Amino acid sequence: MDASTVTVEDLDSLAVRLAEVESYLHLEEKRERVAELERKSAEPGFWDDAEAARSLMAELSRDRDDVQSVEHARESLADARAALELAEEMGGDEELLKEAASTVAQLTHAVDEMELSSWFTGKFDHGDAIVTIKPGQGGLEAQDWTFMLFKMYMKYCARRGWKVTVNDCPAAEVIGIDRATFTVEGKDAFGMLRAEAGVHRLVRISPTDDKKRRQTTFAGVEVIPVLPDDIDIEIASDDIRVDVYHASGPGGQGVNTTDSAVRVTHLPTGIVVTCQNERSQIQNKAACMQILKARLYELELQKREEELDQIRGPKHAIGFGNQIRSYVLYPYQMVKDLRSGVETGNVEAVLEDGDLDPFIIGYHRWATGNADYTPSESDAE
Repeated sequence: MDASTVTVEDLDSLAVRLAEVESYLHLEEKRERVAELERKSAEPGFWDDAEAARSLMAELSRDRDDVQSVEHARESLADARAALELAEEMGGDEELLKEAASTVAQLTHAVDEMELSSWFTGKFDHGDAIVTIKPGQGGLEAQDWTFMLFKMYMKYCARRGWKVTVNDCPAAEVIGIDRATFTVEGKDAFGMLRAEAGVHRLVRISPTDDKKRRQTTFAGVEVIPVLPDDIDIEIASDDIRVDVYHASGPGGQGVNTTDSAVRVTHLPTGIVVTCQNERSQIQNKAACMQILKARLYELELQKREEELDQIRGPKHAIGFGNQIRSYVLYPYQMVKDLRSGVETGNVEAVLEDGDLDPFIIGYHRWATGNADYTPSESDAE
């Protein structure tokens, strides 16, 4: 932020936004809840029920983080005001103005993050996520596009500081990958990433076409939550078939020399889950079962309450007319989200550096009614 542009009005605007965040987060209630949970955690026998104790400690950690984040923001806002006032008293001191600008920039980012988190009211929004990417229309090009998206999300998760476990990412025969499934652990991972669920469209000059013609390809992204420990999905051993095979990674290289990759088929539903990241069959089977349980839970929600749209959005064919976002590399360069209207001409920052926050934050602002946007016919082109 340019030091010369920081004004009292900027600080007043941030103060208003911060007050709204406090209201969204019910901060006073959370302070009381933190005190209550701290008392409980200190009681004798608290850890006798380990599962219940872990759940309460996780709640304590989330609530404490929210309280501390707002309190730190309040302190930063006061520091920025003091620096700006002192700079004016000293006739526009450049160093103090730079200090105020730096504080305001950091504070704006912090308020953005808190505001975003306050919108996450779903049961699983603050938890971890399982992401699956599959090729759609476009043949070999779609498999390459799937790999490009996979690398983009790896970069985005790294930017966010999230832990990623790649469960399955087999190479395609010619180019790209057949699919990718990975688990993301971190603050608000599911809430953030559910913005990515849907069909992603790529327009570019085909790298496999000798005539260098323009090609449109598609890939589908599915995002489901990792189920917390207090949700137990029972799966009868007779209902699953477990197959093992040799693991391989992107580009065709062998992951290891043993038959450690695992494919679990749920016979009643036909759901198939494969995992090959771990070194042993036992670990890969455990990862498969975690993903299978999450998908069965999602299926049960759909059957009982028809709430699938709240978990991952409506299910569409991975092709023309269903895309949520377009990535155009030729004849011009642009990435545009067709729901929120957020767009950028810096395609490299998105695909190569994983700079997805403007799109994800823009989607959630749009989805929660904080932006007025109606897709036009030109957006679908």
